[in-house]
Amino acid sequence: MKEFDIEEELKKLPNLPGVYLMHSDSEEILYVGKATSLHNRVRQYFRKGHGHGGSPKITKMVSQIAYFEYIVTGSEMEALVLECNLIKEYRPRYNTLMTDDKGYPYIRITIDEAYPRILYSHHMRRDKSKYFGPYTDGKAVHDIIQLVKKLFRLRNCNRSLPKEIDKERPCLYYQIGQCSGPCSSALVSREEYNEQIQQAIRFLKGDTRDLMNELKQKMKAYAAEMEFEKAAEIRDLLESIAHIMDKQRMNDTNADNRDIVAFARGEKDTVITVFFVRDGQLLGRENHHMSAEPEEPDDAVLTEFIKQYYSSTPYIPKEILTRIPIREPEILLSYRSDKKGQKVALLQPQRGDKAGLLKLAEDNARLVLEQDMERIRKKELRTTGAVREIAEILQIPSAARMEAFDISNISGYHSVASMVVFENGEPRRNAYRKFRLRTVEGPDDYASMKEVLTRRYTNEKLGPLPDVLMMDGGKGQVHIAEMVLDSLGLEIPVCGMVKDDHHRTRGLYYKDVELEFPKGSEAMHMVTALQDETHRFAITYHQLLRSKGQIHSILDDIPGVGEKRRRALLLHFKTIEALQSATIEEIAALPEMNARSAESVYRFFHPENESPEP
Repeated sequence: MKEFDIEEELKKLPNLPGVYLMHSDSEEILYVGKATSLHNRVRQYFRKGHGHGGSPKITKMVSQIAYFEYIVTGSEMEALVLECNLIKEYRPRYNTLMTDDKGYPYIRITIDEAYPRILYSHHMRRDKSKYFGPYTDGKAVHDIIQLVKKLFRLRNCNRSLPKEIDKERPCLYYQIGQCSGPCSSALVSREEYNEQIQQAIRFLKGDTRDLMNELKQKMKAYAAEMEFEKAAEIRDLLESIAHIMDKQRMNDTNADNRDIVAFARGEKDTVITVFFVRDGQLLGRENHHMSAEPEEPDDAVLTEFIKQYYSSTPYIPKEILTRIPIREPEILLSYRSDKKGQKVALLQPQRGDKAGLLKLAEDNARLVLEQDMERIRKKELRTTGAVREIAEILQIPSAARMEAFDISNISGYHSVASMVVFENGEPRRNAYRKFRLRTVEGPDDYASMKEVLTRRYTNEKLGPLPDVLMMDGGKGQVHIAEMVLDSLGLEIPVCGMVKDDHHRTRGLYYKDVELEFPKGSEAMHMVTALQDETHRFAITYHQLLRSKGQIHSILDDIPGVGEKRRRALLLHFKTIEALQSATIEEIAALPEMNARSAESVYRFFHPENESPEP
């Protein structure tokens, strides 16, 4: 990614609130942060003596940054919430991650109850309650709950109503006028109480103008009557309202899943921005580039993108929001509804939170078109362009979702396996999976792969089926995979990722033929990245288990060889058998080894030799 000129990109940063993502040259997200001004904040990372310059951790991170991207938001509040969501999604190595994963709080109204309550909640669950949030200030949430209870005289108790109505006299909250007394049938009816709940819901949705005007008048009246404590109490409540009602287009908490599709057009280039809302929270976005002539209508460009994009994406949301209607919506809706297994709605919101999210996506698309078009083109070549190239080489309809597997038996036993997923040319880390082998004893890669593939493709919870299956090996691994898929009645293309004598990806083994990549092609780089990531993920999992003392490696018994050197040996020689066959010179050639440690490794595997042969 050396073509990304950071100095030039820094000049393009908007003076707007938003979230920024720092990437390495391997597309790993190193850090996610939020900013009141993206222009000022991001520039600090690359200016000596400013902001983060004194932190060794950030200095190390900055040295690894190949490029950055950003998402503009409507307010700092939106940036805070989006930052939280993206950190949870990607768990970047340089972010300080919350160990309890508690997240931001919500306000919960138990509308499924006969006499609903208003509660503080750490999580939004898929139940029949109505949620508002998430919010970034827990104290303000407590304040607003107490305010709403007082204003609309909602109950504070946990009595089981109507079962316990008239069982006890009303509590103190009724006596001081802060509860309408639903625990007594003589005080308020169920219909009247639920009208109070509806008023509270409208208030929490942002209908606060009349109420705030009323509170301001009361505050002034108290001040005029020299009752300053009461005036100060109302002032504090007004501040809590102003703080918590900061508009949050980033989160629509009705737990729906939707994509927001917006675009911006130049003379011949079009940027399509897709925002992903899952369980009511904006988790991220993608930018796509399309070439379109100026005379081509907007609805034709949008329709073509939606056809291409949703024909290959493995997940389709409940709703797709666009500014303008697309052509032939009945055909597209029918196709997507069949694929998802339920009705999918194409909507063009004109007002409200959905329209606000759509405008935000359009603003981001416009910024990308103006400032990042060249980078988007190059990224498209490396990602979706490489995916199309792989599909053409294999002569299959699509390679949008690729899954790759690797077996790691570092000690020769205690095998583990990894599954890595690339979607549209990029790692989909939340879809990665780890397997501990249950039925295989010893270093039997074929039997291990048979178990792993069977477990993966008989478990629907592990995600949609891939367009192509990539095996880290040659003919033998491919045939094992084909045999497993055939026994399960699945037709998925299977390829073997073939390496040359220098452990570099050379081609793909497919249908008993080795297909070579064009020299320097993006497809070759993509498969290399997939193969390296698969092996890295398996090794990392095995090391995690070893660090917890759950497995023991034969390398642990070699004198003078610590964790760093064991890892170097494993990454270079791959298997214990290859290490056993290595000469002392080959072992000593590793940068992490010296003559003494290399001799120790060699003597460990060749105790019968008094002196190692070169």
